[in-house]
Amino acid sequence: MISTILAATDGSGGSASAERFAVALAEGARARVVGISVVEERFTRGFAEDGLGVAPPSPEPLSNYLRARAEAASRRVADRAREAGVEASAEVLQGVADDRVVERGQQVDLIVLGRDGQGAAFRTGLIGSTSNGVIRKTAKSSLLVPASAELPGPLLLAFDGSPGSRIAAKLAVEIATRLGAAIHVFVDSKDKGRAQARFEEVRGLVGGLPLPVQEISSTLGRPDVKIVDAAREARAGLIVMGAYGRNRITEYFLGSNAAAVARTSPIAVLLAR
Repeated sequence: MISTILAATDGSGGSASAERFAVALAEGARARVVGISVVEERFTRGFAEDGLGVAPPSPEPLSNYLRARAEAASRRVADRAREAGVEASAEVLQGVADDRVVERGQQVDLIVLGRDGQGAAFRTGLIGSTSNGVIRKTAKSSLLVPASAELPGPLLLAFDGSPGSRIAAKLAVEIATRLGAAIHVFVDSKDKGRAQARFEEVRGLVGGLPLPVQEISSTLGRPDVKIVDAAREARAGLIVMGAYGRNRITEYFLGSNAAAVARTSPIAVLLAR
């Protein structure tokens, strides 16, 4: 049950989208929000004398700036939530950002963070290093929000019959029930009989959900691309899928469907654990 949502922010434009998304989800789910921002240790420790005869600058002005910025960013999350009638608190932590988010996330039900942070304009990858670190290290369900993503709309549940996708199905039912949203179930299988069996399993997990449940299947193309395409066609506000699929070891080291969807989707992705 989602009762506490951790909204991690660095104050950037990408994080602002995640802040709004977290608040909208908390409002619909009747959950509380904890807004956090991390002061990165690597910046606050300053520079050391390295034998070149150039005196390093004082770390104090930068440290003060970063702390003030983190306080403002976490406070913005809490203010957004309270304006929406959601219970909220703000915290500032210090250390390695992804490690601190993962540690604090152990005490909540869901971690929400922006896919793109402050360094988005300067990186070559498709996902921020902090976001990537969090979704790889955490044992909690995490929700990755791309810039400009909005919550309203149905949910797309990507189901492959794995333990992770069963957890995702339960989360999707909970969120859909609280938001009053429809669920679109996507099954990717080259075997029609197997696809039908997975739909039967989803129907059992969904139970008597008093909301529309649409079923979508596909046999051709890459699963990650088809999931994103199906979500677009459904005008979904959220994709829900297991963080790990049917082959957890291969996916972790070679890049899973979940990771590929999270990197490329213009729609927010909830990776269930």
